[in-house]
Amino acid sequence: MPDLSADAASSGAEAHRPDETGKRTVLMLQGLMGPLFRRLGQGLMEAGHTVHKVNFNGGDRLFWRLANGIDYRGSLEDWPQAFAELVRERGITDVTLFGDCRDHHRPAIEICRQLGIPVHVFEEGYIRPDWVTLELGGVNGHSSLPRDPVWYRETAAALPPVPPHAQVPASFRRRATEGLLYNVADVFTRWHYPHWNNHRPWHPVVEGVGWYRKLRRRKEREQLSAQLMAELEASGAPYFLFPLQLDSDAQIRLHSPFSGIGPALQKIVKSFASHAPADMRLVVKEHPLDNGVRDWQQETADMAARFGVADRVDYLPWGDIVPVARRARGMITVNSTSGTLGLAMGVPVVALGHAVYDIPDITYQNGLDAFWQDPVAPDAETFAAFRRVLVERCLIPGGFFSEEAIAKVVRHAIARFEGKALPPE
Repeated sequence: MPDLSADAASSGAEAHRPDETGKRTVLMLQGLMGPLFRRLGQGLMEAGHTVHKVNFNGGDRLFWRLANGIDYRGSLEDWPQAFAELVRERGITDVTLFGDCRDHHRPAIEICRQLGIPVHVFEEGYIRPDWVTLELGGVNGHSSLPRDPVWYRETAAALPPVPPHAQVPASFRRRATEGLLYNVADVFTRWHYPHWNNHRPWHPVVEGVGWYRKLRRRKEREQLSAQLMAELEASGAPYFLFPLQLDSDAQIRLHSPFSGIGPALQKIVKSFASHAPADMRLVVKEHPLDNGVRDWQQETADMAARFGVADRVDYLPWGDIVPVARRARGMITVNSTSGTLGLAMGVPVVALGHAVYDIPDITYQNGLDAFWQDPVAPDAETFAAFRRVLVERCLIPGGFFSEEAIAKVVRHAIARFEGKALPPE
């Protein structure tokens, strides 16, 4: 497997175009931990396109295992020059990656923007479950989608109805297993990738210990969650919901006023204590993929005690977000896609960061402090128009954590890549 030298010169790099048959030369950077990019690469090759893949660590290499794999062993500082040279040498027409905020992805996207090379960005779906985001240029805070509700209503009015959409299976066990395999391969090949540094803030071993502690207490956490849900149901107590995002999420660190989820949690609990009605409760819901490195349950309890609302703040460590969101008086989020889940149910939502769905007539626009007293439900027509445009421009059916889900993503991604329409499933 060839190395991509770190001292490559970028002189002469220029954009390439598909050949006369429309076939392209695609460069894949980092994907999700798992086989998504391997399956997509296979599908693109079978469709006649040329595919290259850069592996930045042993986890990338483990899940690729196809031809045209390229080990990048250089430094982050040398990466922009090396990337530009790779684009020139291989005649790259398109770049594909997962997550536009990773350290190696940001300079690559900027170079592609200068050269006029399309960048196809995958992410978790703006709308979940059973949808995946695939957007040109950037996602979330980097999305080119406007924030004008009139534009969405007018644009959606010219589109046909969304084709029938079926659920796809997903396995938490599979996701955890693939993450474990990826991290093990990363740790044991650091000697081969001497400059690699994970974009996540913790060493894989630290994350592994956190997951072990969390999963060891799974039954206890499930029981606590079931008990809390039963108490809320029986009492009929009104509550607002704050679904935690991952502390390592780039959407928190780069597209919000917060340096992490801790400061966001503090702001929300403090505002709740000062402005929420006296009979209102706040339910803090743990993210299902939180690695357990930080004890958010204890931190939530400490903050609630600090602001004098320990008897009105609950923590939900496990379980499905749908039933708890459905009964909520409102949802507070920084910029999580769980916001679109609440909006689809007609639940009022306020966003504290830059979110693609933070649009007048959809989310609450008067700030967090006023939200507790006056939560306003989304306008159903505007949200439906927003959703229709999302599906048309930057969502594809499928998921990441079953063979059926990945196969659906690959089919639809290639069709969108080639500008073709797939028949309804």
